[in-house]
Amino acid sequence: MMIDLYTWSTPNGRKVSIMLEETGLPYGVLPIDITKGAQFTPSFTRVNPYNKIPAIVDHKESVTLIESGAILMYLAMKTGKFLSKTNTSNYWEEIQWLMFQMGNVGPMLGQCHHFAKFNPGKAPYAEERYLEETRRVYGVLEKRLNGRDYLARDYSVADIATWPWVSRFEYHRVDLHDFPNVMRWYRHIAERPAVQRGYKVPEDLPVPMP
Repeated sequence: MMIDLYTWSTPNGRKVSIMLEETGLPYGVLPIDITKGAQFTPSFTRVNPYNKIPAIVDHKESVTLIESGAILMYLAMKTGKFLSKTNTSNYWEEIQWLMFQMGNVGPMLGQCHHFAKFNPGKAPYAEERYLEETRRVYGVLEKRLNGRDYLARDYSVADIATWPWVSRFEYHRVDLHDFPNVMRWYRHIAERPAVQRGYKVPEDLPVPMP
């Protein structure tokens, strides 16, 4: 019995498809084209009343989950991969950087997409604010990755959650050469076959490379 993945080609959607590819769990893809309002159909509303992708249904465990961070943690605990043993120092390091993605990387960069990429010139104050906050997020990642291969000790849910957002560096008007540690980390993760496969779900799009 496989996992149903409701998703679209967004950073949050790609977090989960990459995680599924990395763990090797069998899954089927149900594309939810958010550009056409498919997230508001009754069939998807029954899965997620908030009408956001991604969501999964694990038929083997009779579990339905929404919210990408919760889904990553569930898949990590289900497989014993990409999240350290609970209550160890490594576990909390991974969790804090996963929460940094959920609380800062996603919200700030997401607002940058909305104002700077899709609605440029409509709200100059908001555009300037979120472009500035985006560069601040990149700056934090740059410092964290100084002398490190990953956000925590090992490749983990924290990297899997954060990488798809950085893959939209062009949306952020960011030259990754200005953040060499982030660029090194980004390129290194982009080379993983599971990341390349997961990025192409549900649309076969090339991984952006700086």
